[in-house]
Amino acid sequence: MSSIVTDPPEVASGYRAGRTLPLRVELVRQLKRRRTLVMGAILFALPFVLLIAFQIGGEPGQDNGRVNLMDSATASGANFAAVNLFASAGFLLVIPVALFFGDTVAAEAGWSSLRYLLAAPVPRARLLWSKLVVALGLSLAALVLLPVVALAVGTAAYGWGPLQLPTGGTLSAGTAAQRLVVIVAYVLVSQLVTAGLAFWLSTRTDAPLGAVGGAVFLTIIGNVLDEVTALGDWRDFLPAHWQYAWLDAVQPQLQWTDMIQGTALSVTYALVLFALAFRGFARKDVVS
Repeated sequence: MSSIVTDPPEVASGYRAGRTLPLRVELVRQLKRRRTLVMGAILFALPFVLLIAFQIGGEPGQDNGRVNLMDSATASGANFAAVNLFASAGFLLVIPVALFFGDTVAAEAGWSSLRYLLAAPVPRARLLWSKLVVALGLSLAALVLLPVVALAVGTAAYGWGPLQLPTGGTLSAGTAAQRLVVIVAYVLVSQLVTAGLAFWLSTRTDAPLGAVGGAVFLTIIGNVLDEVTALGDWRDFLPAHWQYAWLDAVQPQLQWTDMIQGTALSVTYALVLFALAFRGFARKDVVS
């Protein structure tokens, strides 16, 4: 009985799996897409929209009798930047994160180009890593763009000065800038769950809208459930319960407890979802 000997698959000279689909190439591809440009334009325009609203509507907080972060929006550029983050963190900043992560793999499938990328050949894990890193970079850029533009617009309109705290007192401009960095970093971490949901769904469907919309929908459901006080301590397991923990950074003394708990929960959920995406995509029969 003769045995059949199979030769190892031939590999082209100079082929290195780790050099396929370079990050630079993927980044340029994503930056040229219309949805990236539109989302950047929206985030760039938001501070101007709020500025016009304050100019038309007068000083914030004049009629509500309450003291909150919004009341001090026109106190300085730092306050204006913090208010922009406060106004957008709950929903608007969810959109670019869900878009950049949910549209990345599903769009390739929708264009019927995914199988050609894999036949290049680009290893599946390499493909996902490239798209994951680029999506994370674009999400960070989006989250940085908003406060940077808001700080510039607010400084031009209201001057460079200390951050007035809603609880009373102020923080120097230098300290306020450091606190804004902490806030942006925490907002990015808190959005990792949405990123993980969108990325996982993107590997499961050929419809980009389904991946993006599904991640946004599940994020909204989490926000709704967090409002159900009857759930009691179960709400502590909802990422939405900790999404505004960064407000502890606009206190006289920076408090880390809630932000640490929110970070641990978000990172845990995100790692599980990213792992599911890699595991499922490695076994997926790609036909599109």
